[in-house]
Amino acid sequence: MRRTLNVVRLQLINRQTFIWVPLIILGSAVLISVLIYAMIPVDTPKYGGGGQAPLWYFFAIGLSAMTLTFPFSQAMSITRREFFLGTIITAILGSAFLGVIFLIGGGIETLTNGYGVNGYVFYLPWLWEAGPLGAFTVYFTLALFLFVLGFTGATIYKSWGPMVLTIVSVGLALVLLGLVFLATRLELWGQVGIAIMDLGALGLALWGLVAVAVLAGVSFLAFRRAKP
Repeated sequence: MRRTLNVVRLQLINRQTFIWVPLIILGSAVLISVLIYAMIPVDTPKYGGGGQAPLWYFFAIGLSAMTLTFPFSQAMSITRREFFLGTIITAILGSAFLGVIFLIGGGIETLTNGYGVNGYVFYLPWLWEAGPLGAFTVYFTLALFLFVLGFTGATIYKSWGPMVLTIVSVGLALVLLGLVFLATRLELWGQVGIAIMDLGALGLALWGLVAVAVLAGVSFLAFRRAKP
């Protein structure tokens, strides 16, 4: 466990990656969103998706955690298992940190009536319908999912090269396209919409954690063949 925690320290040596850069991206997205809200001449609540910007950045962090830090860790005689577990723990901590920041942002928006312009970046009603804990789970899951997705892609690349990664990516795209085709051909979009509304944002987030576990399992299996 001590060596695993050393991996966490290794990933956090450059705090800009997990702390300052996400905060800068988020702060910039909020500022731009508020300026746009202020220019919209309506009194009704205004909602935007600018808050998702740092979540996508976690995809890039997942890539760099594998491609940049893994080779360095092998020079320090850290085992693959220790590196994998330490990196996942770091991702969990970073995702939790971002989730807390989103909760604080939602609280500020409710107290200030949307920064005085009735505009909201964090407090999106559908995401907050299960309360603060539900909203935290949604934000935490999104950040962790994107990190693990990037990490898994980088692991496949390091294990089998760009050709296999391309084949896997195209295969997944075809599977998704096939599901869309079936839903359209069988006229199932109404049922899909009802199912999504019944699950709510929290239900989808919990299923997202299942997807995170599956991706982590795939990544761990591929990680044994990864080349530094």
